[in-house]
Amino acid sequence: MTLRLYAILYLAFLYAPIALLPIFAFNDGTVIAFPLRGFTFEWFRQLTEIPALHAAVLNSLVIAVSSAVIATLLGICAARAATRFSFPGKRGILGLVMLPLVLPEIIVAVSLLVVLLQLGLGLGAWTVILGHVLICVPFSIAILNSAFQSLDRSLEEAAIDLGETRWSSFRLVTLPLVMPGIISSLLISFTISLDEFIIAFFLTGTEPTLPVYLWSQLRFPQKIPVVMALGTLLVLASVLLLTIAEYARRRGVARTGQKDSGGFL
Repeated sequence: MTLRLYAILYLAFLYAPIALLPIFAFNDGTVIAFPLRGFTFEWFRQLTEIPALHAAVLNSLVIAVSSAVIATLLGICAARAATRFSFPGKRGILGLVMLPLVLPEIIVAVSLLVVLLQLGLGLGAWTVILGHVLICVPFSIAILNSAFQSLDRSLEEAAIDLGETRWSSFRLVTLPLVMPGIISSLLISFTISLDEFIIAFFLTGTEPTLPVYLWSQLRFPQKIPVVMALGTLLVLASVLLLTIAEYARRRGVARTGQKDSGGFL
């Protein structure tokens, strides 16, 4: 009973602020407080009339797609090397690659900023992509490791015995079987990059990402309802992407016939 009560209180503390987003996003008033004044779609309509917001959304989408693709490609290489080959320093190398999972993002952001400035490189979208790839690769490896470990090696060996090269057997046999894991990696990396704030705040140039733009708008009280409306849309998009990623992961588990050990949802 005590454990159940603790779980309920924990979930309420965790999700209550998110549940308040749509409530105030449809509230006909600029003051974020109860009682509510009425129901309106005005704040969602205003989202279509802010050019700076549209530019930030486009910038975030370009960065998120680029980061997801690069991180997944690197994750495929690292996961295959970790599950198929043995080499000196394997554990240490993999440990260093996964280190961003436990490092505070503020440390990663400041370190990258100092290095880039010392090299005389300007800040822009590419520097944000660099930082996002750094933090997305460990998540990609964690997802793809499971996909490669559940793959029967005899399938690749059979393809090679039948005359295929190692590359063609990887392309024609391995990739289709691990595709659900690749899709999950792409979606998770995309979501992480789209929502990430600290690294983007330090490394962005003159074109801010969406989270940085939202933070800048919080200084203006009259803009808060619009921010609430946009936050509602972002939460819905994140839930949708995570649901698709989990569906792809479970489909991959069902295809390989391995026992499901849990996932994102």
